[in-house]
Amino acid sequence: MLKRGSTGPAVADLAGKLARLGYFAGPPDLDTFGDDLAKAVKAFQMQNADSAGRPLVVDGIVGPVTAWSIAHRLGEAGGAMPAANPAPDMPPGGSATARGALAAAMAEMAAGHGEVGGNNLGPHVARYLNGIVAPPADWCAGFVSWCFRNSGQPMPFAYTLGARDVLKKLRAKGWGISPSDADPPLPGDVIVWWRGTPSGWQGHVGLVHSYANGIVRTIEGNKTPKVNSFTYTLASIDRLLGFARVP
Repeated sequence: MLKRGSTGPAVADLAGKLARLGYFAGPPDLDTFGDDLAKAVKAFQMQNADSAGRPLVVDGIVGPVTAWSIAHRLGEAGGAMPAANPAPDMPPGGSATARGALAAAMAEMAAGHGEVGGNNLGPHVARYLNGIVAPPADWCAGFVSWCFRNSGQPMPFAYTLGARDVLKKLRAKGWGISPSDADPPLPGDVIVWWRGTPSGWQGHVGLVHSYANGIVRTIEGNKTPKVNSFTYTLASIDRLLGFARVP
């Protein structure tokens, strides 16, 4: 296990691997695990998953699960990461716009779209970024914006590459919601997490696919290299910033 204060060649090896993946810009011969490397580990954990397709715990510590994920991204780990695909049919519920956005997201996932050629790179990422910036750049909000633009309904908010900005725009329209087990999320609802600090600018955003028995299933871009599906326990979603529902 590697964490703040760890020293030795394993730290340098970790720094080199994260540099190759585009998460660390420090010296490759680093021999002490400091704050900059911890931030790089957390950034990797925010965007990647374990061997079962579940989001990594964002703690800045490199245990066997995070180490496997790093090796997998580098093509050094055995076995393919299984996709946590949602049910093949569109679940019931949600507005026409929300369902259209979810259908677009499901199609992107089924096609295996996402990063090509490296972290935050490739033609699909460029589509999601919509010419606002060029790859490489974080693309989760661009993906959600792209899905709503391709919902078959009028675009409900201005295209944005900011996860928190998606939530801000939807809340400004009075569309923020606080779902519970008794009043659960619906297909196509927007879910937003904070990154860094709760009051900072960094975030992550995805779309709700379905809800059942306390578990929320989502479709997200930029958590793993490809558009993928993830599951969370509604009552204990880590770093949740909020939900919104497009009518």
